[in-house]
Amino acid sequence: MPETIRRARFTLPLPPSVNQQYATVGNRRVLSQASRRYRRAVERAVHRLQVDGTLSDELVATLRAGFVGLFIDFYFETPLRRDLDGGLKITMDAICETLGVNDNRVVDIHLVKRIDPLNPRIEVELEAIPDWQFDEEYEVQVA
Repeated sequence: MPETIRRARFTLPLPPSVNQQYATVGNRRVLSQASRRYRRAVERAVHRLQVDGTLSDELVATLRAGFVGLFIDFYFETPLRRDLDGGLKITMDAICETLGVNDNRVVDIHLVKRIDPLNPRIEVELEAIPDWQFDEEYEVQVA
């Protein structure tokens, strides 16, 4: 029986900085135009990955049924201008939403800051974790 594919690696554009992610409209905070563009870019990239088989239907089904590990290397233009975690939430939301995975299933996150002034981007590894175990004293119902 073939082994289940549990990982996919891919590259996405660098997300907007946290200061560029939201705008105030009246009394509400909403996603900025830059954030909406980023989410659409991630959606297009993820759909291409599904079409080319990098993100197989089997992997997506395993992600939806189990838990998710997310490993992201951020390649910034400079070492100190941006915080490492500023792009995490928007990236995680965009990937999970596009795949139909609730982001509360993300149980493992690893972030790395790297520098590449000529090619800013993020390198993502998405891992399906079908058998995640919480502390033994808790019983968790997986729906």
